[in-house]
Amino acid sequence: MYFFYVYISEKCIFALLFLTEKCMLRRKIQEKIIDYLKNGSNKILVLNGARQIGKSYIIRHEGQNRFENYIEIDLVEDKKGDRVFEGTRNKEDFYLRLSTIAGDRMKERGNTLVFLDEIQAYPEMLTLLKFLKQDDRFTYIVSGSQLGIALDQTLSKPGGKVEVVNMYQLDFEEFLWANNVGEEFIDHARKCFEQKTALSEALHRKMMELFKLYLLVGGLPDAVNTFIETRNIVRVRAAQEEVYNLYKGDASQYDKEHKLKIERIYELVPSYLENKKKRVRFKQIEDKEQARAAHYQDEFEYLVKSGICNEVKAISNPKFPLVESESKNLLKLYLNDVGLLTRLLYQYNITAIMEEQKSINLGTVYELVVCSELSAHGFPLFYYDNKKKGEVEFLVNDYDSLSVVPIEVKSGKDYDLHASLDTFVETPDYNILKAIVLSNEREIRQHGKIAYLPIYFAMFLRPSTPPDEVMIE
Repeated sequence: MYFFYVYISEKCIFALLFLTEKCMLRRKIQEKIIDYLKNGSNKILVLNGARQIGKSYIIRHEGQNRFENYIEIDLVEDKKGDRVFEGTRNKEDFYLRLSTIAGDRMKERGNTLVFLDEIQAYPEMLTLLKFLKQDDRFTYIVSGSQLGIALDQTLSKPGGKVEVVNMYQLDFEEFLWANNVGEEFIDHARKCFEQKTALSEALHRKMMELFKLYLLVGGLPDAVNTFIETRNIVRVRAAQEEVYNLYKGDASQYDKEHKLKIERIYELVPSYLENKKKRVRFKQIEDKEQARAAHYQDEFEYLVKSGICNEVKAISNPKFPLVESESKNLLKLYLNDVGLLTRLLYQYNITAIMEEQKSINLGTVYELVVCSELSAHGFPLFYYDNKKKGEVEFLVNDYDSLSVVPIEVKSGKDYDLHASLDTFVETPDYNILKAIVLSNEREIRQHGKIAYLPIYFAMFLRPSTPPDEVMIE
């Protein structure tokens, strides 16, 4: 059964099509995977990202459709069970072990795809990829959920024989696709963003409605599919709870002490964001006054490199390039998905998000969703906090202008009140050429160096696009 909502204007046609049947979620990474499987590469494609974000599903879908002989090996399940691939020494050893479970499907490179899923279960296999590619007997594709950690545990890196691509949960644009928002509308919205013109009142209202739904549902595929199928917040929250518990307890490579610390930090992340400074408070982890960042380096590394938290690093001097003044002792952590946060904060009460409640401050929720969008789009994130000059929530590099762009996020009516940002922008030493304020307001305004944009336009913020080539004379 199909339900249509159609809005027609002079500029665009905006169509929403809600399906009651389950369909595959469209993902941006698909184009990369399809191009790799169709055209090949001199490197093995490795998809890296948190668990339960759809890596295996999308590889399986594209691989089965394009290869007569499809071989999938879940290395986490292998490690739990028969351990067929444990201790694989070389490519000949790998082929022998592979033949014990898929010998009849080991044909030619053009019609045989070997998908190594969750390769971090056996970090030594990352080294093996280099030799498998050199031999080039089959087509390979790989996924992993803790590759940053696994690579650190690998004595010999695969070098230039692999291409690691990060994948994330559905961003807001992908959520619009999942809800069958037409490309015509998204293209129209993108042009409005580029030309700094506002959407019409009707389109703004619809976009804000969809944005608020995204705050409730988030971008985890199970939660999104459940929402599309049922429109039932209880079922959506159940899907989110399952993933949350998986993330919290999935530090399998660590001993019990490390795992308990990881669980504790993960549980504390929402409370950190509710504090005025919003950064990690180390003494809360084990109730130790003298606790420091260095005491929990492994735990923070796990949370970030496994993809279940996004980090925003402090900088001491807000000048381009930001990495030059990065501080490792002052850190902000955000959950990787906004739906996980709103489940913890509001459970089944949707009015906290869908209706304006004066008693509810959505600042933390808005910050997290912007953090997720910027991270998924490839921005390394930083923040600045100075006792005299105040705090700026997000700072990103602008490589085109060789300057820093501050980004402020506002959830309430006072979107034009930002003393810290004003001071920051007007400080000559910082060389700030432009700044962005994201809020619920429809109108787009430019006040001095500060551009005011509606919150949903975060979907179009991108790092500088590299040119095809830069010649050095």
